[in-house]
Amino acid sequence: MIGERIKALREKKGYSITRLAELAGVSKSYLSYIERNVQNNPSLQVLAKIAFHLDSNIEYLLGEDLTPKVWVEDVLDEEWHSMIRDAVDEGMSKGDFRALKELVTSNKWREERKAAVPESSGKKKSSNIIILHIDH
Repeated sequence: MIGERIKALREKKGYSITRLAELAGVSKSYLSYIERNVQNNPSLQVLAKIAFHLDSNIEYLLGEDLTPKVWVEDVLDEEWHSMIRDAVDEGMSKGDFRALKELVTSNKWREERKAAVPESSGKKKSSNIIILHIDH
């Protein structure tokens, strides 16, 4: 099972067995043994190195029903690419994108918390202020 998953992810990434072996720092023959289930007990360190370069995780390689990390090509259509290009052209930095992501995450958390805790009629409603600092 480990071997089949590694091979499927490797092929999806477009890597040859030689390329993945080089990236992960394992021998080509050892990786081949893993993929063909000749070696069916690789160390966690080896699996971690392989999983990293396949944008996956050890749990998935070991057979968990977790899906591997999302492939950028599967999510970012032309509209996303266009929005990102426009933002970069307008001066947004990686730090700006990270800050924006943190803001969205914070807002989602706040909304989930608000939904989980019903308001009592006698308490004063509070508000949160979020300050977004954007590096230039």
